Amino acid sequence: MCVAVPGKVVEIHGDTAKIDIMNNICEANISLASVQIGDYVLIHAGCVLEVLKKDMAEELLELFDQLKEEVDEDSNAG
Repeated sequence: MCVAVPGKVVEIHGDTAKIDIMNNICEANISLASVQIGDYVLIHAGCVLEVLKKDMAEELLELFDQLKEEVDEDSNAG
């Protein structure tokens, strides 16, 4: 299964951007989408696939937070 993750563009250098993904800074290729600093984007396999609306990105980030909480609870229960 492949999962794309949302993040926020914090720096741009040519075709590469630094993306804040849940407080982790990652580099991604932005040649497939037109992005600006501050945009929320969807990333898969090191590439920005599309620019997201802020409310959609926040909704996806909340889902990832919930998933992390579930995984943490399962880890602590075992």
